[in-house]
Amino acid sequence: MEPRRIALAVVLMAAVILVSNYIFPAPPVAPVNKIVAADSLSRDTAAAPAASAAAIADSQGTIGAQSPAMIATQAVALPIDTAVIKTAVADYRTTNKGAALIGASLTQYAALSNGGRTRSGSVELALPGERLLGFRLVIPGDTIDLTTQLFSGTTTEENGNTVVSYSAALAGKTVSVRYSFLPDSYRVSVAAAVAGVPENSYLLVDLPPGFRSSESDTTEDHSHLAYAYKPELSGAKPITFASLDPGEREIEGGPITWGVAKSKYFILGVLAPKGGQNFAELNATGGVRIGKNATRAQATLVVPLKAGNVSFDVYAGPQEFKRLLAMGREFETSNPYGGWIQGIVQPFATMIIRLLLWMKATLGVSYGWILVIFGVAIRIILWPLNQKAMRSSMQMQRIQPEMQALQTRYKGDPQKLQQAMMELYKEHGMSPFSSLSGCLPMLIPLPVFFALFFVFQNTIEFRGVSFLWFPDISVKDPFYVIPILVAVTTMLMSWIGMRGMKANEQQKMMMYLMPAMMLIFFFSMASGLNLYYFIQNLASLPQQWLISQERSKASTPLVRG
Repeated sequence: MEPRRIALAVVLMAAVILVSNYIFPAPPVAPVNKIVAADSLSRDTAAAPAASAAAIADSQGTIGAQSPAMIATQAVALPIDTAVIKTAVADYRTTNKGAALIGASLTQYAALSNGGRTRSGSVELALPGERLLGFRLVIPGDTIDLTTQLFSGTTTEENGNTVVSYSAALAGKTVSVRYSFLPDSYRVSVAAAVAGVPENSYLLVDLPPGFRSSESDTTEDHSHLAYAYKPELSGAKPITFASLDPGEREIEGGPITWGVAKSKYFILGVLAPKGGQNFAELNATGGVRIGKNATRAQATLVVPLKAGNVSFDVYAGPQEFKRLLAMGREFETSNPYGGWIQGIVQPFATMIIRLLLWMKATLGVSYGWILVIFGVAIRIILWPLNQKAMRSSMQMQRIQPEMQALQTRYKGDPQKLQQAMMELYKEHGMSPFSSLSGCLPMLIPLPVFFALFFVFQNTIEFRGVSFLWFPDISVKDPFYVIPILVAVTTMLMSWIGMRGMKANEQQKMMMYLMPAMMLIFFFSMASGLNLYYFIQNLASLPQQWLISQERSKASTPLVRG
């Protein structure tokens, strides 16, 4: 089998591994209460030495309840009020019930319908009736669910930022929450203060239980729902909704730099202050499933209160690489790529995203043409290596008759056979490793291909980008033209590759089988990924033709007498 066919077979096998879990998801199981990892805050909590702060809140059974002291402080009921904060990029909503962030409408992004067409209205992150952020307070002997409490609120302007401040007297303690919205950013600075609480107290920050889908393919969008977190001393780690059985709890110990909830293209992140107090724990629990899709879960960040105070940043917006990068704290890795091969794919994915964004800014053309130029450029860069690989393969094929003759002649003498083969390699300017060195250049494009596969899953810069007949290069070709072209060019490459050589039955079968497998694999892939691979095939044809011409001229076997 020729090295190119080996390389393509490797691509297909790897692709099958990557997409098998997506195509054949594990069926839902009965609710469990399994602690996957426990490095809890009990070491700092005198009130409950055997449980984490999040577990304390659950075990006390007071979540959502009001103690007598709390009831006494609310003799005068406040009306429920919603504040709408309009920035240049989004409209945010907060409420005095729980001092919570309850909505974010991203005015720069339109909701999409089937086929990539625009719906009416902007992307809204919050699920109907759900919060984006909610707070609970854990103090020794008591838990206060702030989401049930009414706060008094004020809205002011400070240094060009809109500031919404909430305060309430709860259980004899003054609780305040302050939001500062930056005018041209998706970043919100949050500060909370609780007067008179001991040091072993915690603020629990509840992340959203899911997101409202604004994509043309809601099922595919839901498959990307996940939480992720960044341990202080290691890389980002994902917790997909689908990986959590209903009721299953996963506890990740700190220190944690940030935690996020995300869909395919949008994200809400809570980041510890730069150089400040990190988070102590992330607690995630699987939600109830309707059908096969995991569309709901729960996650809580445990934040230690220092002298009753805590501050953090919130990012609620699109997964735009440059904006995530500008947040610092390695927040651009909040969408971990590659699954179990993340360590290999993530660096390539980051490099490719940077390169594509640079090409876009430099050339000023659409991302469709960027992919065309990128595909051709990769082939031009790899031309010398591929040329060497193809010629090495051609030389190996030419000396095969001589190799077989030597193997027959020295069948019973391995030492003489090895010596004769070394002389044969030397005569033709080759080595025993020539076949391996010929295959390696064929494998170089694989990391790029794998990285692009994952990049197209979540790169919002491609969302809604039309090109040629594609309404959106981030979704599949609605007419399936490009997957067919990928299959056709694959067959053409195989046919050209066999010119000037005597093909066996296996090679003839692969010439038809490989295009069929490529058609099946690319059938539902993003049209942009299909476009890139088609351009790769198309740009490879001239080189394949030149090599086949050389092979035809040198087709006479070199058999020794």
